[in-house]
Amino acid sequence: MIGEVVQTMRFIFKTEMRTMMKRIVTHLGSYPNYSLDISKARWVDDLAMAEVVEKKGKMWVTMGIVRNGNTYCFIEETLFLIEIGALHVLDGNDIHLSLKELYEKLSNGKSGCYWELFEVYKHLKSLGYVVGRHGIPWSVKGQQIKSGTCSLEGSQESNEMLELEPKDENSVIELFNNMQITDVSPAFNVYLPNSKFRKSSPGDPSFVLYISRCSPSSRVEIEALEIKHGAIPFKFCHVENGRVSFFSFAKTELPILP
Repeated sequence: MIGEVVQTMRFIFKTEMRTMMKRIVTHLGSYPNYSLDISKARWVDDLAMAEVVEKKGKMWVTMGIVRNGNTYCFIEETLFLIEIGALHVLDGNDIHLSLKELYEKLSNGKSGCYWELFEVYKHLKSLGYVVGRHGIPWSVKGQQIKSGTCSLEGSQESNEMLELEPKDENSVIELFNNMQITDVSPAFNVYLPNSKFRKSSPGDPSFVLYISRCSPSSRVEIEALEIKHGAIPFKFCHVENGRVSFFSFAKTELPILP
């Protein structure tokens, strides 16, 4: 039984990797090259983030989080900027990291992000929205980033599910025992395009985006989210075969027929 679980998990991992690598060629040609405004960043493995060392262009007004005067990019931001030709990323030895190497870092699940989340982020940014991770302040004065403090809320399960090369059968049992499966989790705060946006005072998002990976939320769950977010709208997003779909729910009262 355990052996079958191990084989199944390895098959899922290999399938996910093949799908990701097939899409790389498509993504490389999806955006124009902004070679005149190329910023530079250094990848920090302990943080699974890129620290920006040279800023160029206006995109930094709405991208990256600021801690103790330094700007850091989550992996979804890093990949998006590389794909549009606006960022070069170096490793600790000042060696240029290729896009393929960063895709592999996305696949290892240590960044608090996974492939579907990146596709959602890229889709929204391509439409001009301002997008930030839910629950992570854009700017905090006098605070440095610590390892493991900037994961997406609710993404621990996703990270564990992506680590699909168990060392032994006992680790598989422990994985399932510790895993808390949730169908939806808050991923991003999304703001309408705004030339006056400020990281120091972003205001309430236009909506909070939840990622749905399995079945739709129940009525009870949706009502709980309405109470949680109050006046802030929330939407759901689902990714299937690279296609990003957004949906929301509205209350409707049907008239009582005689």
